[in-house]
Amino acid sequence: MGHLNGWSVLMWVAAACLVLADGRRSRQPRCPVGCTCTKDNALCENVRTVPHTFPSDVVSLSFVKSGFNEIAGASFVHTPNLQLLSLAYNNLETLPKDVFKGMDALTKVDLRGNNLVCDCQLKWLVEWMHNTNATLDQIYCSGPPIHQGKKINDLQPQSFDCITTEFASYQLLRFESISVEAFTFANEQYVVFAQPFAGTCNFLEWDHVEMTFRTYDTIESTSIVVCKPAVIDNQLFIIVAQLFGGSHIYKRDSSANKFIKIQDIDILRIRKPNDIETFVIDGESFFVIADSSKAGSTTVYKWNGIGFYSHQALHPWYRDTDVEYLEISNKPHLILSSSSQRPVVYQWNRSQKKFDRRTDIPDMEDVFSIKHFRVKGELFICLTRYIGDSRVMRWDGAMFKEVQAFPSRGSMVFQPVSVGKWQYAILGSDFSLTQVYQWDTKRGQFVPSQELSIQAPRGFSVVSVDNRVFLLASSFKGKTQIYEHLMIDLSD
Repeated sequence: MGHLNGWSVLMWVAAACLVLADGRRSRQPRCPVGCTCTKDNALCENVRTVPHTFPSDVVSLSFVKSGFNEIAGASFVHTPNLQLLSLAYNNLETLPKDVFKGMDALTKVDLRGNNLVCDCQLKWLVEWMHNTNATLDQIYCSGPPIHQGKKINDLQPQSFDCITTEFASYQLLRFESISVEAFTFANEQYVVFAQPFAGTCNFLEWDHVEMTFRTYDTIESTSIVVCKPAVIDNQLFIIVAQLFGGSHIYKRDSSANKFIKIQDIDILRIRKPNDIETFVIDGESFFVIADSSKAGSTTVYKWNGIGFYSHQALHPWYRDTDVEYLEISNKPHLILSSSSQRPVVYQWNRSQKKFDRRTDIPDMEDVFSIKHFRVKGELFICLTRYIGDSRVMRWDGAMFKEVQAFPSRGSMVFQPVSVGKWQYAILGSDFSLTQVYQWDTKRGQFVPSQELSIQAPRGFSVVSVDNRVFLLASSFKGKTQIYEHLMIDLSD
């Protein structure tokens, strides 16, 4: 009886194993609808999408007259043993990134007869082609124009320019400001905003822990329009230009950890300051204040080791609104913008150690300010005009010639900004959105890049800290804003 029971158990186990084995066989993927499968091949015809499952012994897969012109990502994740994946003549314009990822058994991929657009979304394919052991027949780009008709097999990853940029809103500062200056002192980065209504120079420093800009210090006064930093002999000076009560110079007292006023600026010369530039010529430090009053005089000041003294009055009564220091043909120059005449160019006379009037910029009336930049060694200037078109001009070796015009009604700032290899020009307006333009090297001019919402912008400055780059934007009628400069890889 016991022998019989043992035999019954044995038979039951055997039967269970057969059922289990049969169950496993029944769960093997079947050949999808629209496809014909042999022992190790699958041919799909007139299918609308790529089936996700095939019998596990299929190593060759082909699609013929398919009704799709794109395929989804991870389409072949369940068929890692494929050795041939044919997608020829299917009107494909692109392929999802890493669609062949994990398919280490691939020996051949056929992509002929498609309309592949060799843009940044297909950069991954070129990289994959250079790193795979699989062979590919010659395939051609249907676009974009820069690559149209080229063999994809001949392209290199560096053939694609897939990095774009944008300024993304990062931090909002709850105060109005009329100017902004970034500077480095004692190996730290700082920013100072002039706040005319509050009557302060507001200094910010970067918080390396919280990753924000925080208050560092202030200089309290009245009607401040410019707070210009100057670092001389490891000492920090701040030239504070005011509309009322005269202008002053402050020095950072490291022992007392505060700013102390060391000098007043001649109120008879500087009655209505509008802009300040600092510069160094032959190792000597200077600054110049543009005076916009009818009775004042734009004046150059020089550091003598103890204080700053008046070095040269450039011209009186012209109501200068801006001064820009730059080098033209390796010689120091100043360009003064004025509400009463065309921009005037002054050149440094090394023997006299003074600036001589050289020329003016013709046909450029009503220029509010001028800022310069360089591209591949060539000198350009941005000219801001409140009425009419703002301009970009290029120095041709003898004079400035117009390159480009920008409609700019209500503009008080048209400022070039450099970040790494990217050159921008930012056109602010009191009546519309701020326009960011990016320099196009091939065209030799600026092209539209982005719009920013800033109320009555007056100035911009760039700060690089902790391997990040920030654009600070002063706002005369709204909140001062900080943007982060981001690089975006369009091939991701």
